[in-house]
Amino acid sequence: MNIYEYPSRGQYKALLARPTLSFAEIEMRVRPIIDEVAQKGDEALRKFALDFDNILLNDFKVTDAELRDAENQISVELKNAIDQAYENISVFHKAQQVEEAQVETMPGVFCWRKSVGIQKVGIYIPGGSAPLFSTVLMLAIPAQIAGCQQIVLCSPSNHPAIYYAAQKCGITEAYRIGGAQAVAAMAVGTETVPAVYKIFGPGNQYVTAAKQIVSQMGVAIDMPAGPSEVAVLADHRANAAFIASDLLSQAEHGADSQVLLVGTDKDIILKTIEEVKLQLAFLPRKELAAKALENSKAILVKDLDEATYLLNEYAAEHLILSIENPEEVAANIVNAGSIFLGDYTPESCGDYASGTNHTLPTNGYARAYSGVSLDSFVKKITYQKISKAGLEKLGPIVEIMAEAEQLDAHKNAVTIRLKNIKDQA
Repeated sequence: MNIYEYPSRGQYKALLARPTLSFAEIEMRVRPIIDEVAQKGDEALRKFALDFDNILLNDFKVTDAELRDAENQISVELKNAIDQAYENISVFHKAQQVEEAQVETMPGVFCWRKSVGIQKVGIYIPGGSAPLFSTVLMLAIPAQIAGCQQIVLCSPSNHPAIYYAAQKCGITEAYRIGGAQAVAAMAVGTETVPAVYKIFGPGNQYVTAAKQIVSQMGVAIDMPAGPSEVAVLADHRANAAFIASDLLSQAEHGADSQVLLVGTDKDIILKTIEEVKLQLAFLPRKELAAKALENSKAILVKDLDEATYLLNEYAAEHLILSIENPEEVAANIVNAGSIFLGDYTPESCGDYASGTNHTLPTNGYARAYSGVSLDSFVKKITYQKISKAGLEKLGPIVEIMAEAEQLDAHKNAVTIRLKNIKDQA
């Protein structure tokens, strides 16, 4: 990790840039994949599996028997851990269910909203070198609670833990498809894979680009999230070993991940870097983590106020506050996907089982996007009901406004009803 001491605010933009390729460059590679899946369906999916992964796919639909049998292929300890994580995540997301009140905006005019589950949703789970069954829980549980009728899973991984989590969360069908072609299949539909209305899930920059492209085709997506990232704010009393473990837990995701250490004390930065070296040596995925660390930075700032400003500029996916009185600083953080308070709140707990959702905005999108929640799987339908007396009060207001906008048919829709009420009197 490179150390930057007391940079000026004018340097922040360049200093905090993510190590991403240009979208235009990625789009040139991804759009032809989407077009071919749209034109050739299953044939294209088989071709890309062979081209990209050297896998010959004949039947890529996961059978119900495979989903049911997954429970017998994982250890009792892992099954129990998944079950407890399922419970915690369910409790947190069920608490997000809110029944909104009916509002009488003026006498006789009633307005309200209702949450309705999106009928068909798609969940993408990356394959690569890690079976991310935890992401199945994070996405399928709120879909299940929201009442989504069809939950489609696509993943190149056939790990039994993924299938066990899928079966537990009510996923209706699963397919062994990965990459941009999986996103394309769920967006446009093929002979085997059904089209969905909204696509969720993390992935590399090509998967992210695919999601952004299909969103231009009328398919909703959760967010344009890409490679994972973490920022840690540490003060003089922080535990260097704890911080190093948090930085490495994100770095091991992949070479395009980014970790950022912000410190108000140079000594804690130096100690943490030494701890990173020590812990890295024992990681099975140390090569991947080492590459991610090449793109990572440690920044020394003068005080917590400056650290807060910098972190709001960065808008981290995960933000860990390893400082004294972290709640005070957290109150002033307005740009972050998820915040972890104190020395004993590792980011990995949020990744797996504390209850919050780990599908979060990356690459600075936390400035405007929230992480996945129950709301991500519902749409809000508004309702209104107006009585005769209510229309007599509201109608003249609408007539005046419609006439001012020169929309006579709008005005007449009210006028004709007001005349009917008058004639009945």
